[in-house]
Amino acid sequence: MAQDTEPEVIGLACGSSHSLALISTPSGSMVLSWGRGEDGQLGHGDAEDRQEPQAVFSLLHRGATSVHCGAEYSMAVAGGDKQVYSWGWGDFGRLGTGDVKDVFIPCPLPALAGRRVASVACGDTHTLVATAEGQLFAFGRNQNGQCGLGSIQDCLEPQLVTALQGKEVVAVACGAEHSMCVTSEGEVYCWGWGRYGNIGDGESQDRHLPTLAKGLEGVKVAQVNCGWRHSIAVDEGGAMYTWGWGAYAQLMQGDRKDHYVPKRVEAVQQVATVAGGWRHTMAADSQGRLFASGWNKFGQCGVGHNEDVVRVQQVEALAGERVVQVKSGWKHTMAVTHTGKFFSWGRNVNGQLGHSGMQDSNSPVELAALSRGGINTDALTRQAQPVVLYGVAPSDRYAVVPDSAPGADEVPSVPEAATVPQAGAVPDSKRQKV
Repeated sequence: MAQDTEPEVIGLACGSSHSLALISTPSGSMVLSWGRGEDGQLGHGDAEDRQEPQAVFSLLHRGATSVHCGAEYSMAVAGGDKQVYSWGWGDFGRLGTGDVKDVFIPCPLPALAGRRVASVACGDTHTLVATAEGQLFAFGRNQNGQCGLGSIQDCLEPQLVTALQGKEVVAVACGAEHSMCVTSEGEVYCWGWGRYGNIGDGESQDRHLPTLAKGLEGVKVAQVNCGWRHSIAVDEGGAMYTWGWGAYAQLMQGDRKDHYVPKRVEAVQQVATVAGGWRHTMAADSQGRLFASGWNKFGQCGVGHNEDVVRVQQVEALAGERVVQVKSGWKHTMAVTHTGKFFSWGRNVNGQLGHSGMQDSNSPVELAALSRGGINTDALTRQAQPVVLYGVAPSDRYAVVPDSAPGADEVPSVPEAATVPQAGAVPDSKRQKV
């Protein structure tokens, strides 16, 4: 039997084409990243892809307690040190560093230093952070009001969402351009882009301030999640509700309709954890059975084929396992079982599945290197590449290359915490691109 101190994956995150894992070890925690690295989202100091998990050197022994992905950026929370780190594509201020530069290794955010963080969510280009005291901060792109500040002005560093003062925010979620939160009373608020009903107020308008979702009166919601343009809530009893964009059957309602207010999902009961992808949704029930529906062009639903899943299907390849963690990116999915096995499937063009190749997978494939009993933390530490922090304007993202990496036999010392890079100008053409 594995010992409690044996390394295992305790946290997952998926971006558009990259992945993060948080590993517990006897000496602390370790953040790993792999997949697409073009925008610095892997945190290794360069713009290269990685087809296998690699430890993020600057976060070794930093006490990371959670990891999070936006489309092309990443974040980590170090609970003990009360620090929040961000890195990757910096356009629109989504990194919260006070400027719009790309950042290629994790950078601590001074505006959040010393705060205990309860929940973090990353959208395509905006970020939400809820503190342990129930305050909500937002930053990044805001053209649809997704920061919840009552305006459409982008935020380059964390701003307090004052509209929710008096409420204790306990969890947050981000879609592409909309946001969600749940309060200690189980209320669900949504804001931002609302064309397909993903705000849940019965309308199709953007909302620049947090708006109470309709149809959940008397329901105490315990967790929220978002897909690209759809919203998910799960109550204390495990009942699941979805609303928003449904053209690919991602709402798990058995149809391709948009829904403008929350509607209960009947196909899956006693839901324990959920994950919204770009156009698909995954849900694991209290028994650890994993279910999927939605867009499946690259096998991201894990049901063994590439046809869209309109009626919710169980992921039969994991029928003998009990899934306890699941995360979805744009086109790929990852899961961890109660015995510590790690599985990934879906799109793999940038190596985001971690299987040392670029072959897509229609069914879950175990990654032994991240499964309990197979994680070699000594090797991961030796392979970590220390680099000097740099940030570049998006227009110059390939201008800086790290000088060298340590020799294969060297175990590098951990550097001091990184500092915030200086601001750089961004051309208007870049700001209009995303």
